[in-house]
Amino acid sequence: MTSRLTRRTGKATRPAPAGFDRRLIPPMLFGSVLNPINSSMIAVALVPIGVAFGAPPAETAWLVSALYLATAVGQPVVGRLVDMYGPRRLYLAGTALVGVAGLLGALAPSLGALVAARVLLGFGTSAAYPAAMRLTRSEAERTGQDSPAGVLAALAVANQTVAVVGPALGGLLIGLGGWRAVFTVNVPLSAVCLVLGSLRLPRSETRRRAVDLPGMALFALLLVALMLFLMHPRADRWYLPVLSALAAAGFALRELRVPDPFIDLRVLGGNGPQLATYLRQLLAYTTSYAFMYGYTQWLEQGRGLSASTAGLVLLPQSAAALVVSALSGRREAVRGKLLVGSVLQVAGCALMLLVSAGSPLWLLFTVGAVLGIPQGLLGLATQNALYRQAAPERIASAAGLLRTFGYLGALAASAATAAFYPHRADTPGLHGLTLFMLACSALLLATTLPDRSLGRLTSSDSAPPGKV
Repeated sequence: MTSRLTRRTGKATRPAPAGFDRRLIPPMLFGSVLNPINSSMIAVALVPIGVAFGAPPAETAWLVSALYLATAVGQPVVGRLVDMYGPRRLYLAGTALVGVAGLLGALAPSLGALVAARVLLGFGTSAAYPAAMRLTRSEAERTGQDSPAGVLAALAVANQTVAVVGPALGGLLIGLGGWRAVFTVNVPLSAVCLVLGSLRLPRSETRRRAVDLPGMALFALLLVALMLFLMHPRADRWYLPVLSALAAAGFALRELRVPDPFIDLRVLGGNGPQLATYLRQLLAYTTSYAFMYGYTQWLEQGRGLSASTAGLVLLPQSAAALVVSALSGRREAVRGKLLVGSVLQVAGCALMLLVSAGSPLWLLFTVGAVLGIPQGLLGLATQNALYRQAAPERIASAAGLLRTFGYLGALAASAATAAFYPHRADTPGLHGLTLFMLACSALLLATTLPDRSLGRLTSSDSAPPGKV
């Protein structure tokens, strides 16, 4: 049973509009961008932080991994709670935690303290996106109309734009106030979200329900153990994949037996299109974040640019993603976006193999511009696909799981970056990382080409086939 959202905020009851309540859009957008802005700004801060604490890239990579590990666990867990108890209380609690984490990061005396702040940021930013998807679906149910394409497009465009603008913004903040500024900025962002959420998000009428805490704990354990091993695979860490396998077996047994599971494995296992969407999300984001972290570090160390200049070199990427997202956002065209995006990712990776320490700036700009186009297409495509494929009553947990696969891609990208840059971000390491990105992009194309069902994912002829 889904929670019913009322139009009551505080003591006043405001009349519900006939169409989509556009007063919900500002808190939805501001909250949902907290994670991508923190994921992307850190890219240009890794080198200055490493210098400040005397840490090599293999250690500063934990600043990336910690956030995505926490988010990979937190997104579907919080998403399930949003589906059960409504978006308002989870949104407010999560965005408040973001402000606390930003303050702790700004004052952190060591790299370990910074990693802890990033973990808190990961959990804090896990609520807003599932809450936004829940609100979008609830408005469609309330009005009896399919939610306008512009709402989903605005959500995706905001996330994609912030993700690619983040490095340039991070470089600007570092230039103005040092690397601690990329943490401090979370305090005012959190305050804005809290004010907007308190004033505009509707309260939820819910019934007390049992939370599948054992299922959530086992899910967290299998993910954490697996990712810790993949980030540093060594023979003496054999116990981590064993622990992950045992947790996975326990999770499957638990979810197949309980009446209201955290993730309904029976239905998810039979929903091939939704599983394919999760796989495409993983592949697309692995390539995207490998470029963001690997290319940015190479610009600073292999090419010798400052953090601020490296951020500026990525501006064509930001511009291309923004333009493409804005132009294509109102048309779902899931299959077309996936095909064009995957082909251009392959082309952009091939272009990266041509760069070297002496490459002219125009080539560096071109690489970013080419890879900015798929960033503007692929996120829109997977989000629209999921909205059509997931059951309405579990849309928030489905959206959270989609984000999990994206952040698993980010973790894979972070691990690959650390593996190819064991000491510094040099050109041979960049080319090795590029071949890894090229393989992921080719797999994305291979999973999209034969799937004709993607062309039928529109509001008029598709219906959610099952639950997460």
